[in-house]
Amino acid sequence: MINFDRHLWQRFSAIAAPYWFREERWQARGLLMLLVLLLLGQTGFAVLFNQLTGEFTSALAARDADRFWTSIKECLAILIAAVPIYAFYYYVRDKLGIYWRRWLTRNFLNSYFGNRAYYELNSSTEIDNPDQRIAEDINTFTQKSLYFLLVLIGALLQLVAFSGVLWSISTELVFFLIIYAIAGTAVTVLVFGKVLIGVNFYQLKREANFRFSLVRIRENAEAIAFYRGEAQESWQIGQRFNEAFRNYNRLIRAQLNLNLFQYGYSFMTIILPSAIIAGRVLSGELEVGRAIQAAGAFAAILSALTVIVDNFESLSRFAAGIDRLDSFARFLAGRDGTLPKAGDNIDLLEDTHLSIENLTLLTPDHERTLIRDLTLAINPGRGLMIVGASGCGKSSLLRAIAGLWRSGSGRIVRPDTGEMLFLPQRPYMLLGSLRYQLLYPKQDRVIADEELLRLLERVNLPDIATRFGGLDTELDWAKVLSVGEQQRVAFARVLLAAPRYAILDEATSALDIANEDSLYRQLAGSATTLISVGHRSSILKYHPQVLELDGNGGWQLYAADDYRFDR
Repeated sequence: MINFDRHLWQRFSAIAAPYWFREERWQARGLLMLLVLLLLGQTGFAVLFNQLTGEFTSALAARDADRFWTSIKECLAILIAAVPIYAFYYYVRDKLGIYWRRWLTRNFLNSYFGNRAYYELNSSTEIDNPDQRIAEDINTFTQKSLYFLLVLIGALLQLVAFSGVLWSISTELVFFLIIYAIAGTAVTVLVFGKVLIGVNFYQLKREANFRFSLVRIRENAEAIAFYRGEAQESWQIGQRFNEAFRNYNRLIRAQLNLNLFQYGYSFMTIILPSAIIAGRVLSGELEVGRAIQAAGAFAAILSALTVIVDNFESLSRFAAGIDRLDSFARFLAGRDGTLPKAGDNIDLLEDTHLSIENLTLLTPDHERTLIRDLTLAINPGRGLMIVGASGCGKSSLLRAIAGLWRSGSGRIVRPDTGEMLFLPQRPYMLLGSLRYQLLYPKQDRVIADEELLRLLERVNLPDIATRFGGLDTELDWAKVLSVGEQQRVAFARVLLAAPRYAILDEATSALDIANEDSLYRQLAGSATTLISVGHRSSILKYHPQVLELDGNGGWQLYAADDYRFDR
């Protein structure tokens, strides 16, 4: 559970401080200084308005027409000067907020994609809904940070500006005000703080879980429809919503208690100032306008001193968001470090060839040994086919070669990642045009349309560009193309990129034998060395070596001519 304490401040500072001290610091500080100047202008105008309000009220009470209309004219003149300052203040505040959000989002995205932290999150239960934390929590953090910072600065300026006014009218009001503000703040923080912040934290989490479950339905709509799983999915989503609903009920009950206190506390300030100085007004010692001026100054100073009381509900939600964003930042910072997790002892070295030396591969929880003491070399032109029963570690070995899986020990020597291309069973179709699908992941290359169209013919997709409106048509390709078509697009990427090694994880599982043979024959005829996971004997002829895994850590290396699938 989080609370308003030094730990919350430390978490806030760790996220907020870098923006003000790094590459955009001068722009950020300049805009902040401009905001402070605008706040000074607002405070000055507020004091003048308060003074003139008392003046024309006194003029009305004294039935002095000249005095009244003079004060009204002065109010209008001040109003003309004040309006642009108030309007420009919000413009500059929002401008600084969006710049800060841009910088912080880029910073998080760099860490998110650095060292494949986004991939590690798939197997981690530590961080839920990273998409929400990047898209929503960062936005809330920057906007609310600026809002509360400027509220505090404004409150300080207001306190200084109106204290002299109130002291000159009534010292009793000043002393009462200080005691009243301290008591109200203490009750708010100590009585309502811990409960409300904790409930807000869980509400953010449960709302995110509910939204994520709805996103999964859209992403897996066809599979759910085939299984007729609507009832089960509806029940699960209903459970997620019920959790958010129950927590929200707790939240509004906690807010009810806070609101009862806040409104009672606020409404008393309407009565108390007048009651304290009523005797002096009734005796004629103070003009009515001075009493109005005192009430205005009292309200302004009280508002400055009770910032926490007035904004506690928003502060509690903000504190909950800080905790979520901080835990995400610490996870990403851990992934940026150079020290591996305990048990992640597979060394990766870079060279022109691919070899595996004394590799022992474990599951991520280190409870099962998939492969023990594997040593082999995959030299250019000496491709490898990996076979074995489901769950024996075939795909895990490919992940280790890619550097995604480091649980175990031993050494993997491999070329630069730009010289290797991995094809999973389910190809990835990015958002963008058909051209981008073919060029991925190196989209900065300039390839003539004719060459791309010939490439599509080579993978037996001759009409795909015409069918969907050309190479630059942007569609959701994962939905409009069948899995078999997506696998052929993935092979087109390999043929175009011509990497030193292509690593295929059942990359032709959705293709017929004829298409599979055509694609493998083209790759085998190129300078690319193939490493394939597969179950079909039809691709055996394209790999000189076969590695068989038994699932218990054992392995056996065969020449392709000596291997039989019925063994």
